[in-house]
Parts: sequence; structure tokens; C-alpha cells
Amino acid sequence: MLLGAAGEPMLVPDVSQREVEIQYSFTGADLLLFGAIVYPDGRMPSKPADILVVLKGPDQSITMREKQKVAGIWVNADSARFRSAPSFYAVASSRPIAKLVDERTAAIYELGVDKLQLSPSSLNDSAELNRFQAGLIDLRERTGLFAEHQGSVEITEGVLYRARIPLPARVIVGDYTAETFLVQDGRVVAAAVRDITIRKSGFERFMAVAAERWSSLYGLTAILLAVGMGWTAGAIARRL
Repeated sequence: MLLGAAGEPMLVPDVSQREVEIQYSFTGADLLLFGAIVYPDGRMPSKPADILVVLKGPDQSITMREKQKVAGIWVNADSARFRSAPSFYAVASSRPIAKLVDERTAAIYELGVDKLQLSPSSLNDSAELNRFQAGLIDLRERTGLFAEHQGSVEITEGVLYRARIPLPARVIVGDYTAETFLVQDGRVVAAAVRDITIRKSGFERFMAVAAERWSSLYGLTAILLAVGMGWTAGAIARRL
């Protein structure tokens, strides 16, 4: 086993930012994921390897609702609940994913938005499940929370690689994982993970911490502020 492991290449990955801070002026960020491929005895294979990078955010439980028009009014109709949909998902690859791995391998490693395991909990009909899953993917793709950047990974001299993945302004705080896969002849031969933390800073962080640690005081303060602002607006309106 040790001799077999020694014969496999290794990945040495890193990211440009281990922590991303969100402030009131946050409009998004670009993450640079880079690293090196270490081959046994320094010998590169005759056929170059490929790289896939997956950046994934914290999982969420989501309920999707379908709108239908009844008597001229849009109302909620069917719904579906997904237990573990990633809040953010982006994949970058050196070549189109379909040319790197087969469908089974892509499903095992969740390589592609259509291969995500969303864990539905309220549907049994496969056609209905596919419709709601496609709706969820489409919604998140339009907001930039799901993305595929196929062919965007640059590999230099067959050893150094890098990929840029944009983070939209709507990303949530939490722990993210950047996982890099090395693919040879349709097989994942090495993988490595780096952790990334996205957190609020400044006044936004103070408000988030206050809401979590002193929820009662935070709620009371919010009510008093709302009442005070309403009373002030009414007083100004009466004078005018």
C-alpha cells in the first residue's frame, strides 16, 4: 500500500485569502486558488494531467415553492424541500468536465451543478423532483451563487496551476471548502482541501454578534428604534 501511494502524484494547494471579510460596502471578491502538482521522482507523465477546483459554501435547508395562477391571482402551489443545498457552489476545470471524467465519477465527487446531491425530503416522483431541482439551480445560477467555469484553470509547465473564482456580494458567512482534484485518464488520482472563512467585520459584525449573544436586548432595541423613527416621521409630517 505504501509503495502504491508513493507512486501517485500529490497536490500542494493554497488560496489567496484564507479569510474574506464582508463590510457594508462589500460588492464581491475574486479568490485565486493555486498550487503545484508533485510527481513521484519529479517525472511528469507523457500525457498531461487535468485539474478541477470546487469551492463550496455551507449547506442549507431550502424549500422551493411553485407559483400558479388561480382566478387571476398568483398563489403558492406545489413545493419541495431540499435538506442540504450548498449556499454557494462553483467549479473550475482545465478542460470541459465531460472530457475529463465519466458521469459516475462526476456524480461521486459532485463535479458540476447538475451533479449536486441536494437530498430532497418531500418528493417521490422523479419528474417532479427534476423540475424543482432544475428550478433551484437556475435561480442560484442567475444570482451568481452557482457557477461553472469550465476551461478556466491554467496549468503552467504541467506543474503549476491557478484558477480564479468570483464570489458574489450575496454569499453568506460561514466556513467554505476549496477542494482540488487531479485527474488522469478519467480517474481522480489525488485530492486536497483548503478551508476558507467568510465573516462579517466592522459594524456588521458587531450587529451580528449582538443579535446572537444578546437576542432579547437586540430585539427590544430594534423595536424602540422603529417606534422612535415612526414617531419622529409622524411629528415632522404634522408640522409640514
